[in-house]
Amino acid sequence: MTHALNIVWNPSEGIDLGFFVIRYYSLMFVVAFGLGWYIMKNIFEREGESIEKLDSLFIWTVLATLIGARLGHVLFYDWEYFRNHLLEIFLPFRFSPKFEFTGFQGLASHGAAISIIIAMYFYSKNVLKRPQLWILDRVVIPVASGAIFVRLGNFFNSEIVGKETTSVFGIRFLRDKFSPADAVNATQIADPKAAYHAIATDPKFSALLEQVPAKHPTQLYEAFCYIFVFAILFFMYWKTEARLKSGYLFGLFLVLLFTVRIVVESVKESQGGFENELGLLSTGQWLSIPFILIGLYFVFTAEKPVKLEH
Repeated sequence: MTHALNIVWNPSEGIDLGFFVIRYYSLMFVVAFGLGWYIMKNIFEREGESIEKLDSLFIWTVLATLIGARLGHVLFYDWEYFRNHLLEIFLPFRFSPKFEFTGFQGLASHGAAISIIIAMYFYSKNVLKRPQLWILDRVVIPVASGAIFVRLGNFFNSEIVGKETTSVFGIRFLRDKFSPADAVNATQIADPKAAYHAIATDPKFSALLEQVPAKHPTQLYEAFCYIFVFAILFFMYWKTEARLKSGYLFGLFLVLLFTVRIVVESVKESQGGFENELGLLSTGQWLSIPFILIGLYFVFTAEKPVKLEH
C-alpha cells in the first residue's frame, strides 16, 4: 500500500514587492493572456491578418473569459446564494453578515467556454470579417495553453482540491483545511500568514497539522493533461492541414479538454451545483458532456482540406 508524501502546501499569497503583492493567481492569468497574445500573433502573421485585429481579439477574449467564467460559477454552481445577493455577482465584496472585501471567488471554465464562443461570433462578424469557425479553430490553441496556467493559479490558491487519498500523489492543503480566521483562532497568532506558518512548521501545533488530510492535487492533474491538449492542437495547426478543415480543431479542443475534465472530476471534491438533484456524476462532469458531443459533431463533419494552388 502506497502512502502520500508528507508535503504540506502553504504557499505565500504572492510576490511581495514591499508596497504591493503580486498574487500568484493573478500572475497566472497575466501569463496565460500574454502567452495567448503571442501565439495568436504568430497565427495572424501566418494567415496574413492585421495585428490591429489581434488587439481587438485580445480585449474581446479577456472580457469574455472573465465575465463568462464568473457568470458560469454563479449560474451553475452557486445560484441559491447569489439569487439573494445579486450585487455580489460583479462586485468583489460581501455585504452580509458583515461588509468585507472578498475578491472574485468563483470562476467556472464551462461559463468561459460558452462566452468565448459567443464573443467569437460577434468578433468574426464585426471585426475579422471571416467565418466564426475560422477564428474558433485558431483561438482554441492559446485557450488550451491558458488553461494550464489557470489551473496552476488554482493550485497556488489551494482551491478546487481533490478527494482525500493515501496515494503517493497526495498533498496536504493547509489553507483548504483552515480558513484564515480558523488559523488565527487555533494558534492565537494575530497574523494569518504567521499562523499558517506556525501550523506548518512549529511542533507545538503538530496536533493541528495532523488534522490536515492528504488530498489529490487535481489542479496539477488538469494542468499536466492540458499541456498535451495544447501540444496536440499546436502540432496539428502548424504541421498538418487540419487548419483547413473548418471546425476540426475547435471540435478536437472540446473533446480533449472536456474529456480531461470528466476524468479528473472523478477524484475532485464536490464544487456544488446541481449534482445532488441529478446524481451519478458531478456538476462539472454533467456540464462537460454537451461540450464533448458538440466537439465530436464538428470533428466528424469538418470539411476536407482544400488543396492549395501554387
